[in-house]
Formats: sequence, C-alpha cells, structure tokens
Amino acid sequence: MEILERFASLIESSEKIVFFTGAGISTESGIPDFRSPGGLWEKNRPIDFSEFMASEEARRESWRRKFAMEIVLSGAKPNQGHNAIKHLHNEGKVAAIITQNIDGLHQASGIPEADVIELHGNTTYAKCLDCDTRMTLKDVKDTFDVDETLPICQKCGGIVKTGTISFGQAMPINEMIRAEKHAIDCDLFIVVGSSLVVYPAADIPVRACQHGAELVILNREATPLDPIATMTLNLEIGETLRGVTNM
Repeated sequence: MEILERFASLIESSEKIVFFTGAGISTESGIPDFRSPGGLWEKNRPIDFSEFMASEEARRESWRRKFAMEIVLSGAKPNQGHNAIKHLHNEGKVAAIITQNIDGLHQASGIPEADVIELHGNTTYAKCLDCDTRMTLKDVKDTFDVDETLPICQKCGGIVKTGTISFGQAMPINEMIRAEKHAIDCDLFIVVGSSLVVYPAADIPVRACQHGAELVILNREATPLDPIATMTLNLEIGETLRGVTNM
C-alpha cells in the first residue's frame, strides 16, 4: 500500500520520534478498552478521587475492582505493536513514549522506564498518596484478602492507592511538562491507538504540529485531530507497525 510506504519513509527520515499511545495498542494484548461500549466504565460508575479519599467503602470498592481485573491485566504481554516501538527505540530513533495506558507494557517490552511518560499512571503497583512510597500489589492483596482491610503506608500511615490517575485527580505535573517538551522537540509525532478525546492529554499532538513536527495518527477509527495530521491510517495497529518498521 502506498500509504504504508509513505509512513515507512517518514520513520526512516526522522531522527527524533515521539510515540503517543492509547488503549488501542493494548487491546491486541487482551486488555479491554474500558471506555468502549460495554466496557468496564459503562458497567461500573468510575469512582471519583474525592470519593476515594473521603469514603472507606469507596476505597474498598476500588480495590475489589482492581483485583477482579488483575487476572486480565497480569496475564497481558507486549504485542507486536509494543515490540515494533521497542525496535525503533533500540535503533535510537525514539526520544520518548508518551502513554495514556496504565498497563506497563512498554516497559515490559524492554523500553527503559525513564523513556516512558505515563500520563495516567501505572496500575502494576500501589503507592502512598502522601509520601509516594511504593507497595507491591501482592502485599496489598495479602492484606485485603483477609477481611478487606484497607492498606496503609507502613512508612507514614498514609492512604494507599494504585499508581493510576483517577477521575478527579490532578494530572501529574512533571509528566505533563516532559510530554510537552518532547512534543515540541520531535520531528515526527506518532499517535497509536488513541481516540484523542481525553484532555489535556489530547492537546499534546497539537503542540507537536505547532512546532513543525509531522503528525501520523494510527487508530482503527477517526479522531478529532485527523484534519491536522500529515497522515491518518485506520488500520490494525500491531501488523501495521511491524510492517513499517521492518521488524
């Protein structure tokens, strides 16, 4: 296909690529898109951060949902899309991966944690909301499974939550600053598997365009930013990335 040849040519000629990934890249690893019709967020009202902080029962329900989903999340492995991005990273072409995903699959593919900017946090560990001390999910589950005892930080006594950003919780400032910096500095910005409807994250590709980067959007469905993109591809993600990276 001519469009794939053009995409491959853009990748080849670029020196500083930034990937921006959303749920679509991880569905091929068996992780459901919670926002889609029939998804988890349609079946269960999201627990707002203020409710989580104010109510012990809300915190218990949050942990119940987390451990109910853990069978799916813990069994997920990086797919050919993640591995194609890792391949380009190994070649020195990728400056950063900005992700809306919370699954840790980019790191699991072999990309260093320092090069993955997680806008919505990470669900593979828990941490204290006061002092940021991390806890393993196993330690939290061992405590919770006895009688739904809520975890507390052993260091400061603070409330413990998964490392994700919840509805109503402030976006991580450092990550947003880093994401914008990379968007401004890159020469090719590739959106993969994001519907680009969640703000302020969806503003980041716009910033890349404003500073002269080519914008490619690879998503199964149209997005609001398609009109400003250099190229849009409504194709399967893993197969497409594998093909254009010659992996």
